[in-house]
Amino acid sequence: MSAPPATALAWAAADPYDAALRAGRGPLFLRRTDGWLLPLEVERWCARADPVDRDVLDRCEGAVLDVGCGPGRLVAELAARGRATLGIDVSEAAVEHTVRLGGQALRRSVFEQLPGEGRWDTVLLMDGNIGIGGDPRALLERVAGLLRPGGLLIAETAPTDVDERVRVRITDAHATTGDPFPWARLGTRALLGYARDWEQAGQWADGGRRFAALRSRSASSSAEPPNRAAVISSQRVRNTSGGRPVPDR
Repeated sequence: MSAPPATALAWAAADPYDAALRAGRGPLFLRRTDGWLLPLEVERWCARADPVDRDVLDRCEGAVLDVGCGPGRLVAELAARGRATLGIDVSEAAVEHTVRLGGQALRRSVFEQLPGEGRWDTVLLMDGNIGIGGDPRALLERVAGLLRPGGLLIAETAPTDVDERVRVRITDAHATTGDPFPWARLGTRALLGYARDWEQAGQWADGGRRFAALRSRSASSSAEPPNRAAVISSQRVRNTSGGRPVPDR
């Protein structure tokens, strides 16, 4: 497994990010090198899952890996439903918050070795996390390697039709921290353009937010089915429960 990209190292060292998660509030931004600011919704991330989140989670199947889980609202909600789930995040504060909410989480980059590789039923890239690493094709390839054949990816896309690769820093109301790191912002159309090796499984908008669902290519029907119950047995999470499929809307 290759070393984590600069994105993971930057987030892990971003004191304003950890401080905001521990306080449960912003302001917090991603600042482009030209000065443009992207607000980060710290208060929403630190709250419990809202109706839009819960609708997304209703669409999940089997065991769920939340990539860039942040303070863990989605992991905690899935755990409360009895769903086998694991969050990963490079932020120590994010992992600690997730565990306090009753979820399972590891301090890990998506590009590092992870439990259950190739056996996850669903991977989540919420809250703009399709931007991790600044290279959507590389991230999609990595996620495909985490999913079982025919597994489900649900990604939250930008609310506008954008395809942008930028370098950003994390900043709060007082200071900009660390070296710039690569990030991407994708609308649904752009995501689908990068996902040539995936099957489209649906797209929808809700509460001013946009989402797309993709399936990894299925293996031969003669292949041995994956052992879903073993995906995160090391995390001591309860067995998986069923989820409804993702319809086109």
